[in-house]
Amino acid sequence: MDYTRERYYSKGMSRMFLPGLLLIACFFSTAFVSADTIELKRGHPDRYTVVKGDTLWDIASRFLRDPWRWPNIWNKNEQIQNPHLIYPGDIIVLYYVDGQPELSVLRRQKLPVGTITEPGSGVVAEETGPVGPTTKLTPSIRSEPLEGAIPTIDPGAITPFLTRPLAVEKHELDKAGYITTGLEGRVALGSFSQFYARGLGAKPREHYYIFRPGKALKHPDTGETLAYEAMYLGDADLLEPGDPAKLEVKLVKQEIAPTDRLLAASTEVSLPYYYPRPPGKEVHGRILSAVNGVAEFGPNTVVAISLGRREGMEEGHVLRIMRHIGMHRDPVTRGSYKLPDEESGLLLVFRTFDRISYGLIVHANRPIHLYDAVKTP
Repeated sequence: MDYTRERYYSKGMSRMFLPGLLLIACFFSTAFVSADTIELKRGHPDRYTVVKGDTLWDIASRFLRDPWRWPNIWNKNEQIQNPHLIYPGDIIVLYYVDGQPELSVLRRQKLPVGTITEPGSGVVAEETGPVGPTTKLTPSIRSEPLEGAIPTIDPGAITPFLTRPLAVEKHELDKAGYITTGLEGRVALGSFSQFYARGLGAKPREHYYIFRPGKALKHPDTGETLAYEAMYLGDADLLEPGDPAKLEVKLVKQEIAPTDRLLAASTEVSLPYYYPRPPGKEVHGRILSAVNGVAEFGPNTVVAISLGRREGMEEGHVLRIMRHIGMHRDPVTRGSYKLPDEESGLLLVFRTFDRISYGLIVHANRPIHLYDAVKTP
């Protein structure tokens, strides 16, 4: 794995709904402005044409040393409909105002031959004439399909983790329904296996996630149990309510058996469109686990961290990952002393719980390990 790469490539795009517009608008809002100097990335381009498969993080990484600070230098073009949204074919332009960098968008659109255009709108139109295609400026506004706008980060990397159980509290385990037996006493349940369950309540839901409680996620410094991992096993649909209720397995990811738990499936899907920003205060935490279970990982890995809503974490918060080295023995004095943490990457939080959160590693300059530190950038 190449841990020195400075950007990752999107593998796909999810359909975009109206709530995504609000988050994208926030991403490009000029309300979040810092007086600090913005550092441009060495070798940055003066302009960049957006292509299918890009993400907002990709584009910001081309221009800025700290990609989440794009809103600080974004200049909205009010003559373009939805200037916050970026589409394939748009041109991102870097220029300077009073010595400070600013970014703006030029929007491409097709016009019929003979269209009268006016300069100054910031919209680039492609026109096909007798001598071939030409480029002109036009104040016209196109109708923009919502699903065409590029996402903040790669949706394919996090979509499977947006609604399924990742972590549960002790009280959720106590209240969760559970499988008692398969029909005809079957123990191992596969696709389309029917089974009985108890603990679903007087008003059971139509769809359920099947999970198995995993290991306790404990804070490595304090020993506090923050949550329990939820091992996702599959999906089931309700056939007949009651006590016991009758259900049928619809999807199997791992072997399902009696005592495995049931949680009502979410009817609302969180959208992978976030406003990247640092937390509003100083926070310090640790990486607790990686979803794939490895001890060393890099970009596009989903990890759990020891910071949750009680610490003020929100979806879209960006954290700096620090290599936690710990104590070292002095070869001269023979005493122990603490080595400083070393920066190793960036993480974007995409789902929060009470005492933990899950984030996607969006950049790594060295291998990242369990219990490495995360902090406000």
